[in-house]
Amino acid sequence: MKLDLLAIAPHPDDVELTCGGTMLKMAESGYRTGILDLTRGETGSRGTPETRLKEAARAAKILGVTVRRNLGLPDAHLRVCDEYKAAIAEVIRELEPRTVLLPYWEGRHPDHYTAATLGYEACFVAGLKNYSLAGQPFRPFKILYVAAYSDVRPTLAVDISLQFDQRRRAILSYASQFAPARKESKKERAKVSLPLDELENRMDIVARHYGRMIGVKYAEGFVAKEIIRVDDVVEMPVRSM
Repeated sequence: MKLDLLAIAPHPDDVELTCGGTMLKMAESGYRTGILDLTRGETGSRGTPETRLKEAARAAKILGVTVRRNLGLPDAHLRVCDEYKAAIAEVIRELEPRTVLLPYWEGRHPDHYTAATLGYEACFVAGLKNYSLAGQPFRPFKILYVAAYSDVRPTLAVDISLQFDQRRRAILSYASQFAPARKESKKERAKVSLPLDELENRMDIVARHYGRMIGVKYAEGFVAKEIIRVDDVVEMPVRSM
C-alpha cells in the first residue's frame, strides 16, 4: 500500500491535536493518508492503552485515514536507537509515503522531540540499500514538521476552516483524555498539573492564531527546513498589508 501522506507522532491523539485538519483535508482531496503512532500512551495519567487504541481507531475513521498503525514502543522512554529507528523505517518502506509529517524538533515533552529525530533518521535510512531492513529501499520526498506544540513561526499553513469541526470531533474521540468521567477528589488530585485539562481548547486557539496569519478562520502550521518553491508571485494568496 502506497500512501501520499504519513503523519508520525509519539502518542495517540497527537496527530488529531496538531495536524488532524490537514490529514482530513488531504483525505477529502483524494490522497491516501496514514498515521503511525509510536507508543500506546501507557504512562499517561488518564485512560488505558486498550482504551486509547479504540479511541485512536474511532478518530482515524473521522479523519478518513487509509491506515493507522501503532508500533508499541515504550511511552516516555523513546530514545534514538537503531532498534526504534529500524521499526519506523520498515513501515516507511512498506507504505512509501511521499510526504511525512513529524513533530517539531524542540518541545516540552521528551517523546515529541525524540520522535522528530527518530522519524527523520528513519526516513533517511529507509532509503539505504544496504541498511539491514525488511522491504525495498524507499525515501520520502518531503518532510514537514508540525508547529502546534512549539513557539515557532510556521513556514507554511494549511487552511482547515472547513475541516475544523470534524477535527474537533476526532480530538474529542479521546474521551478518556479530554472528558474525564468524574471529578477527582482533593485526595486523588495529582500534585502535577495536567495540560490535558486545557489542551483541546489551547489547540483551538492555536488554529485560530495560524488562521489569522494567512487570512482564514482556522489553520494548521508547519515548518520546512528547506526553502519552499513558488512559481507564481502574482497569485500568491496571503496579503502583505
